[in-house]
Amino acid sequence: MSVLTVNLAENSYDIIIEHGSLPSLGARCASLGLSGVAAVITNPTVSALYGRKVMDSLEAAGFCAVRIEIPDGEEYKNSATLNRVYDALLAAGVDRSSFIVALGGGVVGDLAGFAAATWLRGIPFVQVPTTLLSQVDSSVGGKTGIDHPLGKNLIGAFFQPRLVLIDVATLDTLDARQFRAGLAEVVKYGAIIDLPFFEYLETNIAAILAMEADALVAIIRRSCELKAQVVELDEKESGLRAVLNYGHTLGHAFEALSGYSGLVHGEAVAIGMALAAQVSASRELCSREDAARIIALIKRCGLSVTVPTFERQKLLDSIATDKKAKSGTITFICNLGIGMHAMSQHTPEELLGLSGLEA
Repeated sequence: MSVLTVNLAENSYDIIIEHGSLPSLGARCASLGLSGVAAVITNPTVSALYGRKVMDSLEAAGFCAVRIEIPDGEEYKNSATLNRVYDALLAAGVDRSSFIVALGGGVVGDLAGFAAATWLRGIPFVQVPTTLLSQVDSSVGGKTGIDHPLGKNLIGAFFQPRLVLIDVATLDTLDARQFRAGLAEVVKYGAIIDLPFFEYLETNIAAILAMEADALVAIIRRSCELKAQVVELDEKESGLRAVLNYGHTLGHAFEALSGYSGLVHGEAVAIGMALAAQVSASRELCSREDAARIIALIKRCGLSVTVPTFERQKLLDSIATDKKAKSGTITFICNLGIGMHAMSQHTPEELLGLSGLEA
């Protein structure tokens, strides 16, 4: 078992990384002093695989556990689904002495976390991520929210979980596409924060793709360590934490324009990172060789770097709705060489030119 602590004063919490840890969920929740109704928010796919195990664990620890299922897919991370969750919480008698368990991937975690942040002005919640992407990124750091038709994650709140319980064994049932998509966020950490980790990924990508247990634990732990370090310094993204959006400005635009169904998040981010590397090279923040190396690793992860075709004005409009947009400019995250980062300000039009999208 590996235990990391995200140190945020009164909002601190542990990240547990272990193979086969789901049965310990109830006891761990009890040890945190959680009580009342445990509302498990999940989707039908994950529920069929792990719902009973989680419910049994919570009930064995003395909680009244209820299961709330939401549809599977980014296109359902919206206000309509959130309102259905509120209805279910009310029907289950979830009060301020209760808590929420987010069992699933990034969509479940983001929406369930936002429900926890806003239900009765905030009740505790626990993250139990079951996809690689959610284990290495979205379950850590307290970003919660839903999408708006015009942009991803435009509605949300910073609300830290009480615990993140990562059962590496849940990756055994993850489909190959989602696993590869999760690797985009792993590569991100190496590209902008940790050169030795980037080199580890280059050397061990075959073992990672083969889902060898030691390699999986290594990349999950290091990714969580790196994200925790950034979050501890900038919990609510007032500055430094924005670096974690490397590849996301353009990636989020691609997601929104594809209706949150043509590309999964990690696939869109992979394309966005490839373009961010090109922007970095165009601005001479890294060499062309560095950019090529980043793009090569993305491809070795089984991810495409081919840019979808969208109408130019729609792409510009979508970029302009980015959460980091201020006064018509975007704070864009670049890689400074490999393993470091830089921020720059650009209009959406400048970004298209620097990325080569209008070459």
